[in-house]
Amino acid sequence: MNLLFYREKINFILDCLTLNLFIMKKSILLIACFAFSCAFVYSQADKIVGIWMPAKGTSQVRIFKATNGKYYGKVEWLETDKDKLDVNNPDKEQQSKKIWGLMILKDFSYNAGKDRWEGGTVYDPDNGKTYDCFMWFDGDDNKMTLKGYVLGMKFVGRAEDWTREAALRK
Repeated sequence: MNLLFYREKINFILDCLTLNLFIMKKSILLIACFAFSCAFVYSQADKIVGIWMPAKGTSQVRIFKATNGKYYGKVEWLETDKDKLDVNNPDKEQQSKKIWGLMILKDFSYNAGKDRWEGGTVYDPDNGKTYDCFMWFDGDDNKMTLKGYVLGMKFVGRAEDWTREAALRK
């Protein structure tokens, strides 16, 4: 009887170990899937980072991710007049600053549900106006669309395609 009792105990312990191993494998698989999905969303968000040529083709803007986790864009090349000033800026103190080096995209956050960057603004040095803006890709990671709008009316505004550049121009 003692032998049967110990055999049942051993079988019980082995069953528990097998169940724990099964649960542990499922947990590891679940954690790996979660980590992979987080990495995918992170890489999707950062695909906007780089050097971009606006539709007019007369400047290049470097988009970067700041330490606050938001995305910004700065003019880093102008085709002509590299000393051109921001004369159309409504703030008189800003009119003496150069467009080269100007931060024209500010405060964008990635919305994974909508697969776009939103909540930011775009400044147009040609007219001195700042617009609410969102940006997205339509399948081609080298072509990005920006849409600027006013008064919260996203259906009213202007969309413009920007093209990814391999490097800054000289």
